[in-house]
Amino acid sequence: MKRIFIADAHLRNPDDDNYQLLLHFLSDIRGTVKTLFILGDLFEFWIGYDEKSFPHYLPVLNSLQKLVESGVEIVYFEGNHDFHLGKFFSETLRATIYRNPAILELDGKNVYVCHGDQINIQDYGYRLLRFLLHSRATKTLFPLIPPPLVFRIAHHLSYRSKKHHQERNSKKDYKALLTHFAEYHFKNGCDAVVTAHFHFPHLSVSENGNTLLSLGDWITQFTYGEFSSGNFSLHSYR
Repeated sequence: MKRIFIADAHLRNPDDDNYQLLLHFLSDIRGTVKTLFILGDLFEFWIGYDEKSFPHYLPVLNSLQKLVESGVEIVYFEGNHDFHLGKFFSETLRATIYRNPAILELDGKNVYVCHGDQINIQDYGYRLLRFLLHSRATKTLFPLIPPPLVFRIAHHLSYRSKKHHQERNSKKDYKALLTHFAEYHFKNGCDAVVTAHFHFPHLSVSENGNTLLSLGDWITQFTYGEFSSGNFSLHSYR
């Protein structure tokens, strides 16, 4: 059975078009895939609380639970908008959760899988922020802070990030960055690299079969990756 890879939906409101389209997609793949890989930032914000603190995410959580009940395994790579996921994912969904990149064996191929927020090693400010947010101290602290306060801070940071997103895109050659990153892992024994984070849909396969898959996003592109019969492909749901 095939495996599906999605990322960067940044879900906010159940009435949003991308939210509704994702619900349809999850319903369509129910019982037809072996594994759903979520490569981070499925949510605009999920840090440190249980699902009761996120009533606006209940529709997608219910869809994920129905997937699991149909026999689909969920593998979740934490992003920079969703981490310290909690018991709903680890116990209710029985998801395999990765805090950091990992090399997975898929049908005999060594596949390097990551969210991608650690690829740009020169972004020192973000790397420090990530270290602090993903620390055990932060995981302990967050549940002690009233959720509305944390949500306001998170939405403010998200607004600032989106404000400068276009400027960053104009300055960055994401294809070159990802190709250089993938080549390093190919030289170290990986057959494929699958990443997200950059909202840059891309698939390249070399003559020897080494594959770079960048997933794009589920905000305006509605792109997702598929692994079937030993090969990766990139698709759009719309």
